[in-house]
Amino acid sequence: MPELPKVVYFGADAICLPGLRYLAESGSALCQLVGVVSQPDRRQGRGRQLQANPVAEYARSCGIPLLQPEKPDAALGAWLRQAGVRVAFVMAYGHFLPKVVREAAQHGSLNFHGSILPAYRGASPVETAIAMGELETGVCLMQMVKEMDAGGVADCERVRIESTDTAVEVRAKVGAAVVPLLQRNLSILLTGGLDFVPQEASRASYCRKISKEDGALNFGSPAATLAARLRAFTPWPGGYFDHGPTRIKVGHCTVAASLEVAEPGQVLTVGATLDVATADGVLQIHELQRPGGRMLPVADFVRGYPIEVGEVLPYVETSPLLV
Repeated sequence: MPELPKVVYFGADAICLPGLRYLAESGSALCQLVGVVSQPDRRQGRGRQLQANPVAEYARSCGIPLLQPEKPDAALGAWLRQAGVRVAFVMAYGHFLPKVVREAAQHGSLNFHGSILPAYRGASPVETAIAMGELETGVCLMQMVKEMDAGGVADCERVRIESTDTAVEVRAKVGAAVVPLLQRNLSILLTGGLDFVPQEASRASYCRKISKEDGALNFGSPAATLAARLRAFTPWPGGYFDHGPTRIKVGHCTVAASLEVAEPGQVLTVGATLDVATADGVLQIHELQRPGGRMLPVADFVRGYPIEVGEVLPYVETSPLLV
């Protein structure tokens, strides 16, 4: 019986797991998953204990050979060539692949990118799509080239973004959408017969890496924009505003229309919700958290930390997510 084509998987985030499981289990009739390449274990938490990322943990639990170089380099490329790898799959790995690695597999490296390309190339496609108010996103199976996320696209699986979805839910959908891509394309791509359509570069948009500062609430934006950003930044970096010297974290929020003329940042109501005027509409904040405390319903929070109607909460302009 002829040997099955060999594949490897590069990844480090939980979003990778549905596709990785498919290759290790259902896809085993078509190919051999001969290795997983992931980030090294990192020290995390208060105890600074070494912890594996979800991909490395899965590989170890299944006995799949695991490589964890600090950076992909010529030695890794040599291993891929010596192992006779047919295709390298990549998703949320966290490192740029140099040419010596990118082209080491017989049919090159294929990336699962979490957007409908050419929109939202870059580091935060899922979060940025939510923050920008998109109603759908997806995952594209694409060629890896030197330019970031610019390779040809073979197929795309779309997923809906519901009005209440946070990044947690959308990332789970995007990860799961890799499976139908593999079901449709794995057999032919292992032969090198998959067709890739060049992207329309003139339609490309680029999203940057999310930072902790992106959680700041800019009340000079519309309430709907703030609510979308808060969903996009759940669980990290979350949302916050400064109240005097205290940085207060914000939990669940909704949007309400308002006929009242008020300055953006002005507190309109303090009760079951903290209602704050914005450039358009009212942001209704349902949960708040003090430093060192826990997230509480607003009614409970303000019993121990007063916020007065009429106060104007300070805010600053936030940086665009698209670059």
